[in-house]
Parts: sequence; C-alpha cells; structure tokens
Amino acid sequence: MAKIVMVESDFEDAEVEERLAREAGVEFACCKRCPPDEIVRVAADADGVVTSYGDLSRAVIEALPRMRVISRTGVGYDNIDVKAATECGVAVCNVPGYGTEVVSDHAVSLALCVLRRINEVDADVRAGVWDYARRRPLGQVHGRTFGVVGMGDIGRATARKAAGLGFRVVCWSRSQPAGRRTPEGYEALELDELLRASDVVSLHTALTPETRHLLDARRLALMKDDAVVVNTARGAVVDTCALAAALEAGRLWGAGIDVFEGEPVSPDHPLLRAPRTVLTSHAAYWSEESGLELRTRAMRNAIDGVLGRRLSGCLNPEVLR
Repeated sequence: MAKIVMVESDFEDAEVEERLAREAGVEFACCKRCPPDEIVRVAADADGVVTSYGDLSRAVIEALPRMRVISRTGVGYDNIDVKAATECGVAVCNVPGYGTEVVSDHAVSLALCVLRRINEVDADVRAGVWDYARRRPLGQVHGRTFGVVGMGDIGRATARKAAGLGFRVVCWSRSQPAGRRTPEGYEALELDELLRASDVVSLHTALTPETRHLLDARRLALMKDDAVVVNTARGAVVDTCALAAALEAGRLWGAGIDVFEGEPVSPDHPLLRAPRTVLTSHAAYWSEESGLELRTRAMRNAIDGVLGRRLSGCLNPEVLR
C-alpha cells in the first residue's frame, strides 16, 4: 500500500488529509513538527510527503529514495529544493490560485487599516480615549496611487480591488515591460519609479535569490515619506530591519505586514516596537473556505503522485515523462 506522510503542517489537525487518504486506499501518517533529521526518519517508508514548511533540502530528498512526490500546502515553495527533487525523479507540486481572493482581500485591508489608523483609534476607544484627532493624519483612498509589485494571480486581484476602491494603480513585474500597460490597463513602471510614485506599495512577488530583500534600505529611501508598505508575499522580500528603522525615523506613513523573515516572529524583532504598524500572523492566506480548498488540493496532489495518476500543479513536469 502506498504511504503519504504529512510533516511540518500548518493546520491544527489532519482530519481532511486522513479522510482523503482513507477514501483513496492510501496509508497516512502525520508528524506536525519535524526538523530535517526527523523528516528523514518518519518518511523513510513513504511514497509521498505533504508539507507546509518542512525543510525539504537536497540532503533530505536524497535520503528518501522511495519518495515520488512532494506536495506543498501553498503557492510558494522556497522550502523545497526543486532542482534536487528533479534530479532524484521526485515530482514537486503546489496549489496555485487557491488563496488569490483571500490574500488580495487581506492586502487591501492592511493598506486601509494603516491609512485610516484603525488599530490605533480602536486601542484609544478601548482605553477610554475619544479623540480621533490625536491619531491624525488619517488618510483616504481618493487621490492616492497604489503600487503592486508582482503581477501574478494575487497581484492582479489586489490591483483590481484597489482600483475598484478608487486608487490609481501602477505595477511592476519582471514579465511586464515598463512603459506599457497591462491587459487590465494598469501602467507598468520600473521598480524604482514605482516606489517613488506610490502612496501604497503592496508586495506580491515570489521569494527567489533575486527578490530577497527586494525592498531594502536603498529602495525604502526612494519612497515618499507618507507611503505605506504592505507585505503579504514572503517575509524576506522586505528587509524588515530596514523597514523598522525607517518607521522609527518617521519616514513612512506606516506598514501592514503579514509575513516575517523568521516565523513565528521573534519577540525582540524591531518591527514589533516600530510605530504605525498593523501586524498579522501569516494569516492572509486563510479563510475557512480557502483552507479547505488548500488542504484538499494539496492532499489530492500527493495521492495522485503516489498512485501514478496525472498530477496537477506540478512544478517540474519533466520528471513525469
């Protein structure tokens, strides 16, 4: 009987995965927290691995010769060595598109929360302070430019929602030539130009060696003093220490951050002390509806992989030939 192991899961239970495995006639096991050496041990007899944040490095992959598929419960896959997996004949799958609407909802919500200083005024009301003026300036959408960095599915959905609210939308994408308009009609700019022009900068690019610290101290210095940074992509796309320093120096209107370079975020991280921030715990991708879709699709990818069926969302389809 084929076997699937779920490691480093982001979920409270494994009920969805257990049910799907049982219906497919596949053996299933779960190890919620697994360092790399533990992954090798618990998945030694597994044909497939499902993971949220498990460290599937070359060493781990090469130590699991029986493995045929790795299924990531998400879109990003920077925790998986896809090159090593390909060399070992292991298919790697993700779940594109599952969180497009909810992540874009969250990004726009963070931008509005920061602009309107909702969390700060809420704290005042709860403390018995009835004076919005102490939190001024309070911003509005009209007359502001929303810059989208990365125009994949989530970036495009965020652009659509921002435009619908009344923002002027501009964008940057590695695949979109600057100086032209996207099919939706948004002006594409060079990244530095977008940073100078935008009142809100919302990041939606994958984490790669080229995008690590894409928004660093130099680029933060290009931004308007009253600009807002929003990140719902990957924590390391932003140099978060440089961002905290800019906020402490009063250089930005504020920041809405859902993702951090280390998670859970360290209690001594400077962003936790920085002013004018709205911080959430990598929650942008989650709704009850999107969570069920994510878990179902990720587990079905693993089941299809171990049973030799056609795979959906395969990042290295050359191994299937």
